[in-house]
Amino acid sequence: MQKIATVSEMQRRARELRTQGGRIALVPTMGALHAGHRALIAAGRKAADTVVVSVFVNPLQFGPSEGLAAYPRTPEADVAFCSEAGADLVFLPPAEEIYPRGYSTYVTEEAYSKPLCGISRPAHFRGVTTIAAKLLNLVRPDCLVMGRKDVQQIAVVRKMIADLHFEVAIVEVPIEREADGLACGVRTRDLTASQRQEATVVQQALSKAKEMVESGVRNTDRLVAEVTHIIGQHRRVRVIYVAIVDGTTMEAEREAVPGRSLLMIAVWVDEVRLVDNVAL
Repeated sequence: MQKIATVSEMQRRARELRTQGGRIALVPTMGALHAGHRALIAAGRKAADTVVVSVFVNPLQFGPSEGLAAYPRTPEADVAFCSEAGADLVFLPPAEEIYPRGYSTYVTEEAYSKPLCGISRPAHFRGVTTIAAKLLNLVRPDCLVMGRKDVQQIAVVRKMIADLHFEVAIVEVPIEREADGLACGVRTRDLTASQRQEATVVQQALSKAKEMVESGVRNTDRLVAEVTHIIGQHRRVRVIYVAIVDGTTMEAEREAVPGRSLLMIAVWVDEVRLVDNVAL
């Protein structure tokens, strides 16, 4: 497995790969890799001949008080993880390679990024779209592999791809869950045993809403109220938002439409922020 740290070397290697004619899959990550990332790499392996994993803690995705300095950085473990998981190349650029001195160009999506996480994290998706555009230009993949835990991020990046005419397909990978039902994630690993027990209420609420829709309930106010009530019974879990939205546009739905609607949840478990979702 090859390891690359500079933009120029990544561009050179991407040109070589394109010349060889095989398909390239890109798995973008911010490191601290876990079982969810293993599933992404496996999906990339099925979709392409070469799997490139980017490991970059993107400063643009963090607000002033969102813990950029405390975000876990485990580059050596991440490289070993990628090798074991079957990746072909790992791109681990330092921040100054991606955003050199004087950098001043950004990519902003103005619709799908506004609701949900965009309300409490107004600069977050500008960081997502900017780094996504840069990685697509550097790696030039045929497919971009993304996990459905961050489904709003998928929607925003897909809109950017369509609007800016990138020639790349998104491969969506189902949420990888741990034994207790929590979605695999970097933040999940920050939870204590007692916090994890409290956090499982999110999965319980998602399951209850899905059951209600399967039994014929379509009223989104009723569904949101039930989910909020279930979560509210756990004092250490505070709701940031509970919403039922169109899975493509992230717009609020007036009624749950099977096959189209998503239930989106974001909560604080004490000081740990978690997001999750389910298709209804």
